[in-house]
Amino acid sequence: MTLIHLPDIVPCMNIGNIVEYIDQQKIISAVILSQAKGKIRLLNENSREVSFSEKRLAHVSETVLDTGLSKTALVSHLKQITETRRKLSESIDIKGLWEILHDDPQEIDISTMTLFCFDPPLNPDHEAAVIRAFFNDRLYFKFNKVIFLPFTEAQVEAKKRQIRKEEQKNALIARGAAWLVRLRDQDDINEEPDPGTLQILKDYYIFGNDAEKAAIAKSIIKKAGLNSPDRLFELFVKAGIWDVDENLDLVSLQIPTSFSAKVNQAADRLCKTAPLIFDDPKRKDLTNLPLITIDGQSTQDYDDAISLETTENGYRLGIHIIDVGACIRKGETIDMAARERASSIYMPDDKLPMIPPSLSEDLCSLKAGQLRPGVSTLVQMNRFFEVQDYQIVPSVIKVYQQMSYTEANMLNGKNDPITTLYKMATVLRDKRLKAGAIQITLPEVNIWLDENKKIHYTKVDRENPSRMLVSEMMILANSLMAEFLKNNDMPGVFRSQAQPKKRIFKGIETQLMPNFLQRKQLSRAVITTHAEPHAGLGVSAYVTATSPIRRYHDLLTQRQIKAILGIGTPYSSKELEDILAAISVAVSNTGRIQAARKRYWLIKYLENLRGESFEGLVLDTYRDHYNVLIKEFMLESRLPASGLKLNSGDKIQVTIQHADARRGQLTLFAV
Repeated sequence: MTLIHLPDIVPCMNIGNIVEYIDQQKIISAVILSQAKGKIRLLNENSREVSFSEKRLAHVSETVLDTGLSKTALVSHLKQITETRRKLSESIDIKGLWEILHDDPQEIDISTMTLFCFDPPLNPDHEAAVIRAFFNDRLYFKFNKVIFLPFTEAQVEAKKRQIRKEEQKNALIARGAAWLVRLRDQDDINEEPDPGTLQILKDYYIFGNDAEKAAIAKSIIKKAGLNSPDRLFELFVKAGIWDVDENLDLVSLQIPTSFSAKVNQAADRLCKTAPLIFDDPKRKDLTNLPLITIDGQSTQDYDDAISLETTENGYRLGIHIIDVGACIRKGETIDMAARERASSIYMPDDKLPMIPPSLSEDLCSLKAGQLRPGVSTLVQMNRFFEVQDYQIVPSVIKVYQQMSYTEANMLNGKNDPITTLYKMATVLRDKRLKAGAIQITLPEVNIWLDENKKIHYTKVDRENPSRMLVSEMMILANSLMAEFLKNNDMPGVFRSQAQPKKRIFKGIETQLMPNFLQRKQLSRAVITTHAEPHAGLGVSAYVTATSPIRRYHDLLTQRQIKAILGIGTPYSSKELEDILAAISVAVSNTGRIQAARKRYWLIKYLENLRGESFEGLVLDTYRDHYNVLIKEFMLESRLPASGLKLNSGDKIQVTIQHADARRGQLTLFAV
């Protein structure tokens, strides 16, 4: 019950007095049945008995009813009195009174205001009617404790605006609710929703109570009779507004999913008028080298390539990176769009490139047979695959062959250069491990959708020869480029990592549990503009500069290297720090989205495997649950403790009890 707190109107009250109080923003008439110690018991016009403090009354009338009458008779009298007072209140011209009184605003008591409103003789009904009228129309007068004060013109205009705003809100709620009801009840509805209302409902579904207009959204949902906000998603799918697998993380994190017309136009111009860098005397012509790329089967954006030559004293290894900066200039339209994104985002059902596909998959990609600008790290090695010297040069390059990891694995041990490159990579890794590198060896599950949205997955050994080969070549190139920057006192985007809190093993460990335990002990990687050791990789300095198509960090570092080589101007440390701070959230979001989307599709796959059992590995134990890894999918989930006595490292068969990708729910039980 909502009551307005007002003082007593008359100094005393008696049984039988007619009083009024406020309930649910309505004035209710009642008669006093009894009173004791400031508490009163009333019978109201709705034939209900209520009790509360006498201080809560809005009006006390001198009119008295005989409480000895029947309840029906008393209620009938109260209804007659209410009707009389209602009609009297409707005769009051509040606006007219305001127009007379607002020029000289002064406080007016209830008796005086009643005289302004009615001609004598007056009775308690007139006074009560005044209270009713001003309670129902609060636009022109401030009404508090039976004192009336006319608002100024400015105040009235402000209140009118507020009323219009409230009316618009209520209309929006009514329209939104009506649309949801039609959407719920009709199978074929082609009606376009109001964009503003739709956005309010979308925001509420995604952000909940944190949404800017959560209160309006709740009102729409309530008025539409929906029992849960979850129904919104179902209705949006029904209306074709969202897909059944809509990626709401992209919306909640405000990730750009397309390029503006301005960016696309700039990319088109660039493709038509690409700068002629091939006659640049600062670039070394390496087109005679038989470059190969080794990537995943679905890769379309090729950042890096490898070459291998036999020399008199051993080998010359080439690690060649596409020179993205040769096409994309600092501060120009495409560069700023790339900076906003900070990274390409790869998901099982979609890819969001950092730069437009016409560049990432064509002009700025190492496509076979095409001349491309590059930054090449040429490493002189002896017959024992020990680095003797290296040179970093701007180059012109051409890829001769593009291989998948599977194709490269098939050639290993049979043909060069793959066989020799693999041997070289093995030596390079052994050297890093002896220097203290920590090799986390965990399988990776790749999941993807075919053209019919059927889910497929493969479990990949990241230690297979071709993947290990490419990994070691990129680590070598990145560590040499970091050394090059350091030796030339050039700031860059360096990655460093302190020693682990604890070492669980040395060398290569193939068992899952030690790798998970070691991963927990790793120190956090740090991004700085100056070189520091990277303990996890076992190198004295490290940058990432081998993926400038897909990582803005790499593009920044590549520009710094080129500046040393006489191409372009470098960023200062302060400029780099400012850029890194600006893109840090986007970089973090990339990892979050990729992990969340991969988990979504894995759980989606498991929705059709309810009742199936898989081998699990207990990673962590808690008071009421275990954290279990489903080994087949490298997917972690909670397992209720309920009677189980397990330890970290234990293997256990678990069954899929419930899987709901949309809600991120995966429930297991032990077999």
